[in-house]
This record gives sequence, C-alpha cells and structure tokens, in this order.
Amino acid sequence: MKRIVVAMVLAGCCAVGARAQMGGGTGAASAMVTPAKSFDTLLSMFEGQAMGVAKAMPADKYNFAPSGAIFKAEQTTKYDGVRTFAQEVKHLAQANYSFYGGASGMKADVDVKAIGDLTDKDQIVAALQTSFAFAHKAVATLTTQNAFEGVAAFPNSTRASMVAFGIAHGFDHYGQMVEYLRMNGLVPPASQR
Repeated sequence: MKRIVVAMVLAGCCAVGARAQMGGGTGAASAMVTPAKSFDTLLSMFEGQAMGVAKAMPADKYNFAPSGAIFKAEQTTKYDGVRTFAQEVKHLAQANYSFYGGASGMKADVDVKAIGDLTDKDQIVAALQTSFAFAHKAVATLTTQNAFEGVAAFPNSTRASMVAFGIAHGFDHYGQMVEYLRMNGLVPPASQR
C-alpha cells in the first residue's frame, strides 16, 4: 500500500513538473522546474490541509480516538492502541523531522522526542507548524544534481524519494485525522469550500 502511495506522489510530482514545463498544458514550453520547487509545491498543499485539520479539532476533542463503542455491536474490529487525534498530529510532526531530515541531512533544532509528551492543543499545533518550516528548509536543499543521491540511513532511498514518502506518509495520517473530525460531527476545512 505504501509503495502505491509513494508511486502516486511521485507521479503527481512528475505531473506538476510536466505541466509547468509545458506551460500549464497550453503546449508552450517553459523553464525547467527544480526538484525543490516541485516538491515544495506539493508540501505546501499538504501543509495547508494538515494544519487546517489540526486547528479545526476543538481542544477538548484532542484526546479523541475511535473505539468499538461508536460502531455496531456486531463489528469485531479491535481498537486497542489506536492513536488519539493529538497523537496523530504529534506523530506527523515527528515524522516530518525524520523524513525531511533524512532527505536533506539537516538536524532538527528541537527535541523531536519531546513532541510526543505535549498535551496542550496550541503547543501541539505549534510543533506541527514548526516541523513544516523545517520540512520546507529541507526540501529547498534538493537540486537536479543531488535529488537522486542515495540516503545511507534508508537503504534503496534517494533524497527525492524520502521527500515523496514524507508527503505520502503525511497524507495517510491526514486522512485518519479527517475521519476523526467527521466522527465528531465536524466538517474538515478542505470539504467546506
């Protein structure tokens, strides 16, 4: 499943780059789009959606996690260990440091493990926002010369594939966060348009 998501993100990157190179589909050629610009466009799209959902969930619902109690009795799905909404947001922030740091070689300027201990919504949202600022700086290091260099800590990965997987992984958790909003009767910001 993760391979499919990564392939879809990479295809999206190619489509964004191809569209830009082709002048937005008009047939007119334009300048090449750098890997940094192409991936940063996708990262910005993801950031906007993830931040919107993180802010939309009320503080008193940040500890919400689905449980068997909200479904039909005949369902046998187990919910032990399911992350709360807060844990989803914190995981996303921590993962941003891992994936984008791995892609760029940059070191986080925050205590990434400490993000897991946050309990206040405002602090959690701020941690996510800070992780996106880090991610943008990391993506800015991609060039046409280094985008496909291997990443030693992640075998068979390149700097570009690490960025692509960071975005794909993030959208996976974004989808879960959207469901948590819906389970609480809230319409996700992206669906309000």
